Amino acid sequence: MSGRRVAVLGGGRSSEHEVSLASAASVLDGLREAGHAPFAIEIGRDGVWRRDGAEITVAPGRGLDGAEVAFPVLHGPFGEDGTLQGLLECLDVPYVGAGVLASALCMDKVVFKELMARAGVPQVAYRAVREEQLRGEADAVLAGLSELGLPVFVKPCRLGSSVGIVRVLRKDELRPALETAFEHDPLAIVEAAAPGLEIECSVLGNHDPIASQPGEIALTAGADGWYDYEAKYTPGGMELIVPARLPEHVRERVRELAVGTFKQAGCAGLARVDFFVEGEVVLVNELNTMPGFTSTSVFGKLLGASGIPYPEALDRLVHLALERYDDERRHRF
Repeated sequence: MSGRRVAVLGGGRSSEHEVSLASAASVLDGLREAGHAPFAIEIGRDGVWRRDGAEITVAPGRGLDGAEVAFPVLHGPFGEDGTLQGLLECLDVPYVGAGVLASALCMDKVVFKELMARAGVPQVAYRAVREEQLRGEADAVLAGLSELGLPVFVKPCRLGSSVGIVRVLRKDELRPALETAFEHDPLAIVEAAAPGLEIECSVLGNHDPIASQPGEIALTAGADGWYDYEAKYTPGGMELIVPARLPEHVRERVRELAVGTFKQAGCAGLARVDFFVEGEVVLVNELNTMPGFTSTSVFGKLLGASGIPYPEALDRLVHLALERYDDERRHRF
């Protein structure tokens, strides 16, 4: 099949704007290498869409500036949470990645964990805290959170890339950590610390997805460090060990859970599923429907180590987007 005109969307209104631009630049290069004809559309922090610096407008049913496929390489709110996917549906253009519902579900860490709990997926213990709860009944909220023990991780519910996350080691740090999370989101999630290894696994496909070899995150900061924003996006901040240093049957359990979680959430195209593993115990942490695509990002490295080079992975994603579009348009609305 000949190359496609692919609109690569980057930037966006969220705090992950710069990370998204870096991801989009890598995707543009990879798509060119794969034989496609990509072009960049940058979404500004103000929400305005621009191509080659000139503002563009979009209209329902009119596609996207002549693109055959859209590749929305945006992270966080207004990009990875179903809002952009809904717009692309209205434009009637095929697009890479999860649809509206799956994008929204996986972006909301609390809803995702509640759905996985119903499905019997093993996870770390957690609690959800709303900003108004802390304002109105702080003592009761903090007392309830003490059941998780220490340390805990406090996160904004609907952000990624470790933005706004605080590791809490002492009881008196808990409320300030919640206040930090509430700067980004009125809903926070507090997760118990999980011992063992931090493991990540890439998933690629639609109806019959495949899982990469699991990779192990080894931090250069050692045992006292954690996988924060700096470790993720600073070259040399972490080492990815592929395959992870796990027994073969445990690695297969990770891959099985990665594909199962992907299907349970209704995802499409791609995802990266994150785990904690200690001995025989494998716990699902979260699922990212549009993981980072920068030079230091794990998603592409895991696929590459599993025999799928970066340009080939991007090419597959373009064709998976077209496949899903055709499948969905066979049904009556």
